Amino acid sequence: MTDRAATHPPAVTAAKADESDGMSYLETLPSRIVTLYIPLFIIVVILLFPFYWMALTSIKPDEQLIDMETFNPFWVVKPTFKHISKLLFETSYPRWLWNTMYVASAATFLSITASVLAAYAIVRLRFKGAQTVGALIFMAYLVPPSILFIPLASVIHAYGLFDSPMSLILVYPTLLIPFSTWLLMGYFKTIPFELEECALIDGASRWQILTKIILPLAIPGLISAFIFSFTLCWNEFIYALTFLASTQNKTVPVAIVNEFVDGDIYKWGSLMAGALVGSLPLVILYAFFVEHYVSAMTGAVKE
Repeated sequence: MTDRAATHPPAVTAAKADESDGMSYLETLPSRIVTLYIPLFIIVVILLFPFYWMALTSIKPDEQLIDMETFNPFWVVKPTFKHISKLLFETSYPRWLWNTMYVASAATFLSITASVLAAYAIVRLRFKGAQTVGALIFMAYLVPPSILFIPLASVIHAYGLFDSPMSLILVYPTLLIPFSTWLLMGYFKTIPFELEECALIDGASRWQILTKIILPLAIPGLISAFIFSFTLCWNEFIYALTFLASTQNKTVPVAIVNEFVDGDIYKWGSLMAGALVGSLPLVILYAFFVEHYVSAMTGAVKE
């Protein structure tokens, strides 16, 4: 009895009781409804409503799209798949989807490769002016794309890459590398330098340290940079509109606007179907890698 009293003094026991009482109040059903379920429901509705609207519009008959007074705009009567069928089988949408995937994957690969090398050099090699170089690289990301696309168009035309997906593959890294480098710099700093010192003592080269130690530990950071870069490439509009002219070479964001918007006439059914189908790869991407994306915000290894 004496040992138990010494192990748990009355003050500690009372504090634990008070704490448990406070936590029990938060665990009651009314408190969960107010503090968790209602805010979560509102957030989910706000986030999913655009997808619901796109899906609803893509299966509405034309008369329901036009006449909003007779038909409920938030529901559909006698749904049709005419718009989706027209999108997939009467246009070059599969080709546009392939162009978008090809450009986004290639540009993201180039950007991540360059960003890894740049971020590692700035953070670990410790050369004079490294921090200044890192700040200047990030400042380059702040330059608006609307300012750069005119001189870049002249360069692309001079090299004969106009109306080619290769033009976007070479131009997109100018947008992606600065931010990805800055992101990976912050992540590499969370990896203890002692790991590299031990590897250097054992005779490992810088390349072996980068490929066998840093990159495996930095996988969440790499996934985070990959998601950012891939999403930006997938949704980019200005450069794709400027550098691609022929219908067969266009990407999804530009092609569906050019194909389903004729002056002031909008083919909303096929337009929304194209936007919905085009967003599905990104939804799948986020669904598979969201855990790594979140963990990238907390660092790599605790010292």
